[in-house]
Amino acid sequence: MTDGAVLETARVLVAADKFKGSLTAVQVAERVTAGLRRVVPDLLVETLPVADGGDGTVAAAVAAGFERREVRVTGPLGTPVTAAYAVRDGVAVVEMAEASGLQHLPEGVFAALTATTYGSGELLLAALDAGARTIVFGVGGSATTDGGAGMLAALGARFLDASGEPVGPGGGALADLATADFSGLDARFEDVELVLASDVDNPLTGPKGAPAIYGPQKGASPEDVATLDAALAHYAKVLEGVLGAKAAEAALAPGAGAAGGIGYGALVALDATFRPGIEVMLDVLGFAPALAGATLVITGEGSLDEQTLHGKAPAGVAAAARAAGIEVVAVCGRLLLHPGQLGEAGIRRAYALTDLESDPARCMANAGPLLEQVAQNIANDFLR
Repeated sequence: MTDGAVLETARVLVAADKFKGSLTAVQVAERVTAGLRRVVPDLLVETLPVADGGDGTVAAAVAAGFERREVRVTGPLGTPVTAAYAVRDGVAVVEMAEASGLQHLPEGVFAALTATTYGSGELLLAALDAGARTIVFGVGGSATTDGGAGMLAALGARFLDASGEPVGPGGGALADLATADFSGLDARFEDVELVLASDVDNPLTGPKGAPAIYGPQKGASPEDVATLDAALAHYAKVLEGVLGAKAAEAALAPGAGAAGGIGYGALVALDATFRPGIEVMLDVLGFAPALAGATLVITGEGSLDEQTLHGKAPAGVAAAARAAGIEVVAVCGRLLLHPGQLGEAGIRRAYALTDLESDPARCMANAGPLLEQVAQNIANDFLR
């Protein structure tokens, strides 16, 4: 961009994810817009808050015009919680973290072996009852490692021990699984397109499986990880006896290990299709028409790091914008990528809040005003 007068044809699209712990995606868009317009008061700005399937996915859909609906469901500890989903024109966006996420656990409390995804199944039922013909099932931020067994139980499946009694909640109880019965599974799933939206491509078990990679985040000790891995492997073996070879294949499929293995449950029993979460959400949110006519795209998230490069929202936004020949800059709380990595991702330049406030606590506490300052810098650098 050239220095001097404001570019009269400039049109900015702000398509950023949340800054976890400080700003929602909607707040990020509002702050960036405010900062840009301090420098260019009449600037054309369109905002499209984005998410990659994890927590914040429903909020992004609502910001894009979906209707927010709430329902009482079973939380990860078995107690009732209020969960939201979004619906528009026969398409529902369901975020499993709304029902089974870590945010429903009291601070410092974990239930690695017993947390259940039952409420996620209830949330899917609510979407079916609302008339959804396509369900985008965003999975991430879970408190659970039960292979989706709780979800499937809510949908009508039965998981029984050797005495013919239902096994207990959580992944640990799957060690007692003797057989499974899917005859009562809600038949409406046969006529519904279920899209498993995740930025995680891990298998169900093993060194890169759900317990090993994500169990510790959910309070699992090394012993718990071993217990969960063995229980999920047993679960998959039992399902292979019931459903055939597809159960073993699904356990190895990309996304099976997403959200404590809920991806496996969706793939093996609900015929879900796995797609990278950001790709799905950009389609659902209407990113392509929003991109048309933009001269600059601003994306971002709380931390731009190695994980960003592997399917997170900013990488997906940048790839789509680069394909359209539109320049991209990023905002973030902290920046852990070097310029070469940013360039490979399609990001011309990144602006970090920590460049303005090095203390992490103060940076998060003042993220809004700092982001407005960053946006002013972007406007001076790219719009004048």
